[in-house]
Amino acid sequence: MITTNRTTLSNGLRIVHHFDGSTPMVAINVMYDVGSRDENPEMTGIAHLFEHLMFSGSVNIPDFDEPVQLAMGENNAWTSTDLTNYYITLPANNIETALWLESDRMLSLEFSQKSLDVQRKVVVEEFNQRYINQPYGDMSLCMMPLAYKVHPYRWQAIGADMKGVETINLDQLREFYYSHYAPNNAVLCICGNISSDQAIRLAEKWFGPIPQRNITTRNLPREPVQTEARYLEMTGKVPQDAITKMFHICDRKHANYYATDLISDLFSRGSSSRLYQSLVKEQEMFTEIDASVSGTHDAGLMYFSGMVHPDKNPQKALEALNNTIYALCSETIASAELEKVLNKVETERIFGLSNYLGKATQLAHAEILGNANDLNNEGEHYRAVTPEHIRCAAQQYLTESNSNTLIYLRKK
Repeated sequence: MITTNRTTLSNGLRIVHHFDGSTPMVAINVMYDVGSRDENPEMTGIAHLFEHLMFSGSVNIPDFDEPVQLAMGENNAWTSTDLTNYYITLPANNIETALWLESDRMLSLEFSQKSLDVQRKVVVEEFNQRYINQPYGDMSLCMMPLAYKVHPYRWQAIGADMKGVETINLDQLREFYYSHYAPNNAVLCICGNISSDQAIRLAEKWFGPIPQRNITTRNLPREPVQTEARYLEMTGKVPQDAITKMFHICDRKHANYYATDLISDLFSRGSSSRLYQSLVKEQEMFTEIDASVSGTHDAGLMYFSGMVHPDKNPQKALEALNNTIYALCSETIASAELEKVLNKVETERIFGLSNYLGKATQLAHAEILGNANDLNNEGEHYRAVTPEHIRCAAQQYLTESNSNTLIYLRKK
């Protein structure tokens, strides 16, 4: 049980605090309810660009890294389709350094042409390294538009391309910033060796004066139900043929989410999993293969991704993959198989909450979804899934008409 104290400041900033006396450290986690799904389809990659710009200086602080280092801390950030997250870890007695930094960049960025030019160059280079010049990189750029036709999940968090990043101007940046990066669109989670009274008092001191802003109303298009299979084949200079198969599933808050997550674990968690035993060990169709769910706030995907054995025909490998996937739809799994996976899930969940930063991140995310205390109920939700739930969810989502298959062939 993770004990939390929750409050909301008058400007709308939600505060979540958890005391952890096992460490002399504290984690400051600021999570904004904005991601790539909030971008203009004609100008993608802006949320990720802001992740970089937020380190380029604010109205009162020209450099963020130096104060953190002087306070013996570390900081970083990440952007997803749904969220943008910033965190700082440092000794608890230096907490005000972190609150000062985070509050000032929530108040206002510098918005200079120099910082924009520098960071857009960094982002373009990152895009080229990860998606253009890296083997299989362009595969991930093609996956999402294959599965999504209208929802903004159809592009990666880094952007569908770099046109928006390369052309955005300072006025457009300010508009995006003041429409999303605001106290009433964020969660501040303080986790570590600091009392609740002190944490809330300091949060009020540093964040309370920041005014509310008019947050852009989210009105995203709903992805139509897929009614026929989609297939894409591409080639490139890669060492092995690769296959990714995707199925539309529910959103993160849907009652079926825990069953779909466990289905992906049944297929891929460990060397005793179905995919490994059947496709790697017995049939030797793949050298490695994995399954996962996206866990996105809107309706997401279940992925099956594998590297085809060099001596095997990719179409034969795909056929074997399909047979393994669809076999689950016609059976009720043994309770022992489900229990084995549940034990692994619980172990990993507990391990992820074993340190103050992991707790801060997950508590902030749970608060964005509705209530930080819901994190305490996740184990019960997983344990409530039965073999019958697994079978019904498999039958609902794992159908060929709901599938999107991408095969990446190596150039001969």
